[in-house]
Amino acid sequence: MSSTFSYFSGAFKKSWAVLYWLPTGYFFGTQFYHVKAISGRSMQPTLNPDSSTPRDVALFSRFAVHTLQDYGRDDIVTFRSPENPSRILIKRIIGVEGDTVKTLPPYPDKEVDVPQGHVWVEGDEHFVSDDSNRFGPIPAGLIESKLTMLIWPLNRFGRLKPQVEVDTKPWDRDTINEQRRQETRHARVTTKTS
Repeated sequence: MSSTFSYFSGAFKKSWAVLYWLPTGYFFGTQFYHVKAISGRSMQPTLNPDSSTPRDVALFSRFAVHTLQDYGRDDIVTFRSPENPSRILIKRIIGVEGDTVKTLPPYPDKEVDVPQGHVWVEGDEHFVSDDSNRFGPIPAGLIESKLTMLIWPLNRFGRLKPQVEVDTKPWDRDTINEQRRQETRHARVTTKTS
């Protein structure tokens, strides 16, 4: 009987420990960081670069967005879709308030000025992306978190590579392609003057 009692006593202690720390974990996940599996092709090749491998999993910072309001051009963020608030999207910020962005189809205007309190977001693979070219600039209040680092797959673990330098490995096809994508994104945005 004592072995049965000690088994249940140990199980009770472990359950109590989990219940004790559960609110802390919940608070940490809702206020500071959260982990998200990334599905879809709209951010290829930055995220989910190879469709034959499992989905990327990333760590996102809520704290950077809600407390520090630390986000800007070229940051990858999650936000609530302005068309369907139950849907969370992951895109790159292309323009911030005051910028003028040259739009892509299907947006009806050739250029748009990003209004105060808004950002312009796009997927890296804009042919398969629901982004600002579809629904226009989004209120910055819809942004929920900012991508901090990839945690899966392990061969890509860590922070995303910094923006490509112009003279970095000119013989590397991936580097050249990323440089061209970056130049194309930046050429479409006229930044505000401070």
